Amino acid sequence: QLNRAQGRAYHRKCSAVLGDTACGFDVMAAGYHAEVPAPAGTGVFTWPGLVDYDPGWFARGTLRVLDGQAAGLTGVIRSDRIVGSDRRVELWQELPVALAEGDMVRLEAGCDKGVETCRLKFHNFLNYRGFPHIPGDDWAMSYPTRHGVNDGGSLT
Repeated sequence: QLNRAQGRAYHRKCSAVLGDTACGFDVMAAGYHAEVPAPAGTGVFTWPGLVDYDPGWFARGTLRVLDGQAAGLTGVIRSDRIVGSDRRVELWQELPVALAEGDMVRLEAGCDKGVETCRLKFHNFLNYRGFPHIPGDDWAMSYPTRHGVNDGGSLT
């Protein structure tokens, strides 16, 4: 009975992990991943011409190494930018084994766990596991004022 999760936390951001059973989204769906040959490196990678996706599309996503000496390794994507006609992806931590040029990797789209991202980017709002209308801490510490709008409307 000890050290077992019970219940859940209530906060604005989604508690699901992109692609898990609670989320229900298929990260292998067309348009949400890219399998490309990797340039050599361990933490910062640049792909010429990989500009079919919006800037930041893969930020907070996953880089999975599919073959080569580093096969099976994964890295969390810190940033994803378009620089000229190139895509530059930086990982939070360098991979422990350097990629050789031409090793195949899969870039998976990232999620910031926000309600608008879930609704607009992934079209998965029905599975959103957050509570976006919970008032923040600043509201909890406030008090009523005589000059405020006290019409019974939404506080957020």
